[in-house]
Formats: sequence, C-alpha cells, structure tokens
Amino acid sequence: MVPDSASDDFYRTAPKFRDFRLVADEFSFSPLPDDWLIGVADVEQSTKAIEDQRYKAVNMAGAAVIAAIANALGGRDFPFVFGGDGASFAVSPGDAATARQALAETATWVSEDLDLTLRVGMVSVGEIRRNGHDVRVGRYAVSDNISIAMFSGGGVAWADAAMKRDEISVPRAPAGARPDLSGLSCRFERFPTQYGQILSVLVLPADISRMSAFRAVVKQIISMVEGSSECDRPAAREAMQLKWPPQGCDLEARASRKAGEPVGIRIMKVYAMTFLYFLIMRFNVRVGRFVPKKYLSEVAANSDFRKFDDALRMIIDCLPGMARRIEDTLAAAESNGHIRYGCHRENAAIMTCFTPLPSQPSHVHFIDGAEGGYALAAAALKRRL
Repeated sequence: MVPDSASDDFYRTAPKFRDFRLVADEFSFSPLPDDWLIGVADVEQSTKAIEDQRYKAVNMAGAAVIAAIANALGGRDFPFVFGGDGASFAVSPGDAATARQALAETATWVSEDLDLTLRVGMVSVGEIRRNGHDVRVGRYAVSDNISIAMFSGGGVAWADAAMKRDEISVPRAPAGARPDLSGLSCRFERFPTQYGQILSVLVLPADISRMSAFRAVVKQIISMVEGSSECDRPAAREAMQLKWPPQGCDLEARASRKAGEPVGIRIMKVYAMTFLYFLIMRFNVRVGRFVPKKYLSEVAANSDFRKFDDALRMIIDCLPGMARRIEDTLAAAESNGHIRYGCHRENAAIMTCFTPLPSQPSHVHFIDGAEGGYALAAAALKRRL
C-alpha cells in the first residue's frame, strides 16, 4: 500500500540517539500523530508454556508479529518492540489496514502451527490520548546498521491492558491464513553465560505522578551496567555457536512453509537448507555479497538485548555479585515507592533472528533468557504485587 497521509513519514524522519541512557529523558521522544495506530500482541499462558519447555516457541510467536508486519509493509521502517512473549508496534494510517491483516494472520498461524494463543489488538493514538495517556517514540541506534523504537508516555502499556480486557482485540484471520514470515529463524545455539548469570530485568513506574523518580532509577541501572566490566551483552561474538541440525529447525519450517505444504516436507527442506548454511558458516565461504565473518559481527552489533516501552527491559550477562547489586538497587527503589520491578536469573540466553536479506546489514536479533527471561521477570513482579 502506498502511504496516503503526510504523517506516514513521521517515524522515518525522527531523530536517532546513540546513548541508551537517554531513554530516561523525555526530550529523546516525540509524540506520535493522533492518526497513527498502536498494535499489541501477547501469548496467553506463556508461563505454562515455559513450564512445558516451550519458551523458544513463545519467543518465535512474539518475533513473528514483527516479521509479519515488516514483510507486509514491504520493508518500510516502522517502530516496534519485542517483549519476549509478545510485541508492540506503531503504524501510520496508510499502513493500518495492511498491518491489521498481518496481525490477524499471525494470530491464526500461532494457533495452528505453534499451538499457542496469541492475543492481538490495535487502537489509535488519539483513542489512547482520550483515555488519559500518551504515546511518544524515540529511535535508539543499536548499531551503525539499525535503530530500534523506544516508547514512552504510558500509552503502549494502556493498550496492552485494554487488549487483555478484550476492548481493542483484532479477530483472528480465517483458518489456514498465513502471514509472510520470510527471514524469521532461530538457528543459533543457546548463549551460555560468560560471566556467571543471565539476568532478565523488568522495571516499571510505580506511580504515573512520580515519573521523574522512575526515570532516575532507569538511568541509574543503565549507568551501572554500562560502566561495569562485570557484565556484557549475552550475544557476544565469541559466544555464538552454530550446530547442525539447529535447535530451531522445526520452528523455522513452520514459519517458512507455504499454505498447504505438509510440515514434514518443509522440515526436510529446512534441514537441507540449514546444512548448506552450516557449511558456509563453518568454512567461512563467501557467497556473493554474503560474508560469514561480517555477518556474525553484525549479529552481535544488532542484538536487541535492551529496550524501553513504558518499562525498562534488559537481558544482561553478568557476575553474580553484579546481579545482586542490580537487584538490591531495584529493591531499595521499590521500597521508596519509585518503581515496580521483576528479575529472573538463569544460565543461558536465546536468540530469535529476523534476517530478510542476509547480505544486507539491517537484520535484527531478539534476545531473551533461555528458560523464561522476560516472562518470568514479569511473573516475579506480579507475585510481589
């Protein structure tokens, strides 16, 4: 669809920032136009799926939302945030119908191919503002290759809650409908901790009237992490491992199969394709414009291990002492009424990849804890509430 509104260029022309600590500053964000739409998605009963050892499928469902919208929009840039067991995004009015259809198809695909329930919803920014919240967006440049959206203003959180109350739900597409999930895969092995702990962090404001205190805590936690030699991103270049067959072969087959194509046939094709890919990567074989070593460096640089969407979310690899200091800082801020938080520790991280064109550097890689990550950090927060 060709954009038909002057506001469609809003995000493409929005300024970027490189210092992640700036997510704590409101001047890093600009208000979205009223006619833009916010989309939200969430896997129901994700905690049970984690207990059933299906968190890789849960992550695939969340990443599928982003892949489906991106492919439906023909690669046009749009703001999105991956949340582990879900995702949120914004689209211009000219792209709203296309995005709604892709969202409905993704919900059907998640049900039929992953045996999970994906709740999805969309609402206008104007409606969010009429309910007393705002949606502001910033563009954080993760690397020289890509930028990732950050949301503030409370509007995305309100939309997520409204979806769960079934107030803004988008109905599933008819049975058999399939989104275009080209480029969605999960071929890398788990990333074992290099420092001792993979810490998933979720920090929310305790009270909308005390946002300055919340932002101060966010800046403090980010500064602790960035200024320390005791932690790093989980997807470090030296931690990347590819094996054959990859753990995510079945999921990739389900994402890439065509309508009517038997899963078993597609799995065989993916086995063959991933074996060739494994050989190319293993022996560093250049194929046209694709250079394996360059690609792996881009994967590390483009890993989406921290974000902000009305909440601070981080997956970090750190020493146990560093994890304890972060948790103690958050506990003190919570006791002062500044924040609400949840943390979860484990021994490995996982990556779900969206690589439309491997030869282009604009691929993005979503990081989460291997055994529950963001979802279990959220569950820890809910238990304390």
